[in-house]
Amino acid sequence: MSRPAFDELAGRLAAFARERDWEQFHSPKNLAMAVAAESAELLEHFQWLTEAQSRDLAPAQRDQAALEMADVLLYLVRLADQLGVDLLAAAHRKIGLNAEKYPVDKSRGHSRKYTEL
Repeated sequence: MSRPAFDELAGRLAAFARERDWEQFHSPKNLAMAVAAESAELLEHFQWLTEAQSRDLAPAQRDQAALEMADVLLYLVRLADQLGVDLLAAAHRKIGLNAEKYPVDKSRGHSRKYTEL
């Protein structure tokens, strides 16, 4: 997502909340809890599926999973807005930190935690 597209999404979401007088409910604590709740709803779409089934969702299942992913994203965007966090910059920073913790030569092809490399 480009910076302008991300900023547009954040602005649209803030306006949506403001128009409904929901800002009073959008404390960082409440938004973090909403992220967790929506993540759990996303998990429900994959519960009990095999690895292969999880990669080949029926169109309706995929659409429902997409909407749950959108909910997670929207709450994260709102939380970042409330805390003054540049979420895109934080994500790029985290990829860099992960690259240091998981060097290609030590982590390629397996899923061991960085403390086990």
